[in-house]
Amino acid sequence: MAISTSIWIWIAALLTLSIYSFLYKDNPFYKFSEKILVGISIGYTVSIYFHNTIIAKVWNPLVHDHNFLVIVPLILGLLMFSRLFKGKAYLSRIPIAFVVGTGCGMSIPSSFENLFKQVQGTMPQVFTIGNIIILIGVLSTLIYFFFSVEHKGIIGKVTRVGITFIMIGFGAAFGATIMARISLFIGRIQFLLGDWLGIIS
Repeated sequence: MAISTSIWIWIAALLTLSIYSFLYKDNPFYKFSEKILVGISIGYTVSIYFHNTIIAKVWNPLVHDHNFLVIVPLILGLLMFSRLFKGKAYLSRIPIAFVVGTGCGMSIPSSFENLFKQVQGTMPQVFTIGNIIILIGVLSTLIYFFFSVEHKGIIGKVTRVGITFIMIGFGAAFGATIMARISLFIGRIQFLLGDWLGIIS
């Protein structure tokens, strides 16, 4: 058993323990580590966006490649900051309209493509038990969200089947979320017991 002598591992371990101290109650150690996490995340995100957007897509094409067309999106981006100035906020509607319009135009073909893929995946090529269950689940769930017909009689029974499939889907999603959190927790415990304290290898 050999405790780590690396200052960075000690800092990471102490910050990890500070975060988990919230399990006892809210305390200054948790608040301190939380603010460090938020600050580092924001700083890292800003630096990534600066290098991947400002430098790679504005500065380099404008200065090195002499591509002056990038001035147009640069102006549109700067107009977004007009919301910070009273009386000039209306100028931000121009880039917002451009982004929304192009976004909708580009998403429509991909949305239809995804829809066709889902329909193709739902329709069973071979009538196995699994494929039939998927087909019943999709149709009953869609009928549940069809509110033009009152959910009574046969429709009501079908919608109850749809609710069951919806609950199964929510349960599976929630279970996957819990498993992901447990996986992160196990990784932190392995770090504390292995890299920091050297109890496990």
